Amino acid sequence: MYIDLIFAANLLIDGVLLWLTSWLVKQKVSWWRLILSALVGALYVVMMFVPELSFLYTFLIKFGLSVLMLWIAFGFRSLQSYLRALGAFYIINFAAAGGIIGFHYLLQSSGDIWNGMIFTSSGGQAYRLKIGFWFVLALLPLVLLLFKLIQSSRRYREQLDTYIGEVTVEIDGVSVTCPGLLDTGNRLSDPLTRIPVMVMEASLWETHLPAAWKGRLTQTGADTLVLETDGQSFAWQDRIRLVPYRGVNRGASFMLALKPDNVTIQLGGDTFCSKRVLIGLDGGTLSGDGAYRAVIHPDLTHKESAPEAPADKAMGLSNL
Repeated sequence: MYIDLIFAANLLIDGVLLWLTSWLVKQKVSWWRLILSALVGALYVVMMFVPELSFLYTFLIKFGLSVLMLWIAFGFRSLQSYLRALGAFYIINFAAAGGIIGFHYLLQSSGDIWNGMIFTSSGGQAYRLKIGFWFVLALLPLVLLLFKLIQSSRRYREQLDTYIGEVTVEIDGVSVTCPGLLDTGNRLSDPLTRIPVMVMEASLWETHLPAAWKGRLTQTGADTLVLETDGQSFAWQDRIRLVPYRGVNRGASFMLALKPDNVTIQLGGDTFCSKRVLIGLDGGTLSGDGAYRAVIHPDLTHKESAPEAPADKAMGLSNL
């Protein structure tokens, strides 16, 4: 193995690890600081080929090197931020190393494992781990990419959770509870009475709606369903409303809505109750992962100014 190739590979690896560290702690780093820090780490790896410098491969020296690399890359703003960067750096390194070892074991056969087994003179067993250089180089970007995707997903879910509350709707003694997302982009309301409309999945009310509506809310126009129901026995006939709306990248349409007796929303430690609201019925699934099954109109939380909700989760409903 050529030393220059090892140096270049470690320079790239250290640079990626430091960049991920800056992303994880949300701290910007200059590109020249990043390269200089990665250069120090790569030079340290090259020293392993010099027998006279073997004393450098101790725990204290290795830890001191990581401290030096982070100081070069991020500087020292405060002890708290520095320790946070140090912890993130080691977490990313451990995740990368663990991922590579995990993939290595996953690809090994039972014969490979037995060939690496060592029996000590005292009767114990040890395993000699041999991972190829090119295997590490090829797999590291994939492991780090997976780590970044998982962290991004976790952060997004934590952000989303701040907008999710518990919604309870009561109609004629029937109570339905589900998680709901506060959507500040939702301005849907009844054009005549200006009553805000909170959208819920129709499947939550499936047992209380006419059987003919099942599976048709997304395919048949709401006005058609109402006409079909006219004259039939339906306990909530007088609660049905048709609300015109325009969705994102969709034309004008009507949404079936019900007039509830009461709506209770628990969000962020606060409880909001409202009777002046309509429940719009959506025939599909509002959230692919089931995180919420209702979209809360911002007016129902009685806040003069609400925080901006995640843009890609805003339904963007509005009246015509």
